[in-house]
Amino acid sequence: MTSKLKLLVATSAVSAMMLGSNPAIAAGTASGTDITNNVTVNYQVGGVAQTAETDSDTFTVDRKINLTVAEVGTTTTAVSPGQTDAVTTFTVTNTSNATLDFGLSAAQLAGGTAEHGGTDNFDATGLELFVDSNGNGVYDVGVDTATFIDELAADGTATVFVVGDIPVAQNTGDVAGVVLTADAQESGATGVEGADVTETAGANTAGVDTVFADTAGETDANRDGAHSAGDDYTVTAADISVVKTSRVVSDPFNGTTNPKAIPGATVEYCIAISNAAGSADATSVSISDTVPANLTYDAAFGVKTNGVTGGPVCNQGAGSGAFGGGVVSGTIPTIAAGQTRNLVFRVTVD
Repeated sequence: MTSKLKLLVATSAVSAMMLGSNPAIAAGTASGTDITNNVTVNYQVGGVAQTAETDSDTFTVDRKINLTVAEVGTTTTAVSPGQTDAVTTFTVTNTSNATLDFGLSAAQLAGGTAEHGGTDNFDATGLELFVDSNGNGVYDVGVDTATFIDELAADGTATVFVVGDIPVAQNTGDVAGVVLTADAQESGATGVEGADVTETAGANTAGVDTVFADTAGETDANRDGAHSAGDDYTVTAADISVVKTSRVVSDPFNGTTNPKAIPGATVEYCIAISNAAGSADATSVSISDTVPANLTYDAAFGVKTNGVTGGPVCNQGAGSGAFGGGVVSGTIPTIAAGQTRNLVFRVTVD
């Protein structure tokens, strides 16, 4: 083949590749694909058609490793003190041009600014991670048990849950930052986690080479075969305060007019429980009050619960409590943020 003809062949091959290319999906052409390009050159000599010259070239598509980890949603995960199995949710998307396994790891911040702007100041306990096995996007205890992503196809996405328990001592506004990292692993037998993918060193080879194309994430570096993203837990707790007051209702001599706390007098106790504005609802609020010596519980009056306000004359609610073993008790179902509810009972001075 002459040098001019070789040049024509090479130029035609490049042109044919450009004109014949098809729009690619995000992951691109699958790795290991052989792409063959054929070219034909027809020419004449002295007006006479000559035998056409042909040539072809074949190369193998190499493997591009790319992935994205992202939190699901754009806000912090609201939790309450003592909550178990608190869930932050992430997606892992395989934008490589090959099916891969992905190893997973979850870590907690050690102070500093968390994903949604709060300051990390505590750790969730018992932190674990699980892959969504049934694709419903909801963490199902005992169902979602896999701890790595198995055989994720190119352009496929898996959901991963980071699960932890919130210490009961945490207060409103406390923040725990978490980071999920996924790293590319070789695809192998179903149910078996593959080895970490290794990038090909040196020049292009005739086989399938591997190139890391990922960007830096929350805590990982650019082109390291991994990606990471953060989320956080923010605590919303109830902020309960209690005020106990008493007033003399009547005495044997003055009745209800300016009564005094003399023997035989009736005294009313009011226990007012308040939940600060901006707090979480306080539920199943249980009150226990031991009647002191020298006082006798007024069974005829009973125990009134769930009154709306406190004050000098306590609002008596429609709920009822109990008395037993010298102890007054009652339960208020819910005290919402910014509300006050109370328990009222009466005694006689011995």
